[in-house]
Amino acid sequence: MKVYFIGAGPGAADLITLRGARLLGEVDMVLYAGSLVPVEMLQHCKPGAELIDTAKLDLEQQQACYLRAQAAGSDVVRLHSGDPAIYGATAEQMRRLDLLGIAYDIVPGVSSFTAAAAVVQTELTKPEVSQSVILTRVSGRASAVPELESIARLAEHRATMCIFLSGPHLKKIVTDLLLHYPPETPVALVYRATWPEQKSYQGTLATILKDTKRGAWNLTTMMLVGAALGKEQAAESSLYSKDFTHLFRVVKKPKKVAA
Repeated sequence: MKVYFIGAGPGAADLITLRGARLLGEVDMVLYAGSLVPVEMLQHCKPGAELIDTAKLDLEQQQACYLRAQAAGSDVVRLHSGDPAIYGATAEQMRRLDLLGIAYDIVPGVSSFTAAAAVVQTELTKPEVSQSVILTRVSGRASAVPELESIARLAEHRATMCIFLSGPHLKKIVTDLLLHYPPETPVALVYRATWPEQKSYQGTLATILKDTKRGAWNLTTMMLVGAALGKEQAAESSLYSKDFTHLFRVVKKPKKVAA
């Protein structure tokens, strides 16, 4: 018996990996977070599989499901939104499985921060602009963010930032970002990337609070901010330059003409 932690991706049913979809079609029990994983994702499950919405279950109740599957010798899929490695609350589940002697594997998924970048058609890193991406969130009731990782402290780097669960906290976030980012810094909001109700906004730190209504952006909103989001001409990577030599491409230098 084995538990498979599978990243369901940001929302669209066809953005799950081939491996994740295959495993969903093989197991007899699927635990999924119904508040975050769209019901359309369950189309990959095999007929007759037991589907359990964990939105109202605590860890002990979920553990009981694993024990029941273990007694029956059945494999289980634990379906998480995005990628299980990012804000997935998977570590505490894996600790319990270790204590129970239940084996598990992890299948990565598409994270909402990359899906948000795709929605607004941007690259998060650009040569000589930003080569780092900071993934963070603001403190919430479920878990606090360490003070050293506050938005205001992280903003000192002026790298590209992807701020999860940002919707209800826009005023505070923008105030903290403006401590270090210039007002003209590009910013994007993406609500429920790839879901049917997806919506997005693009502007700057100077315009975002004027352009958006208070309370219009819910919890599952991703904020992208940083100079790399700008559409201006930037330095290009040397990787595809006709003059750049690497392991797979040798640039032929012109022969010297004898005097």
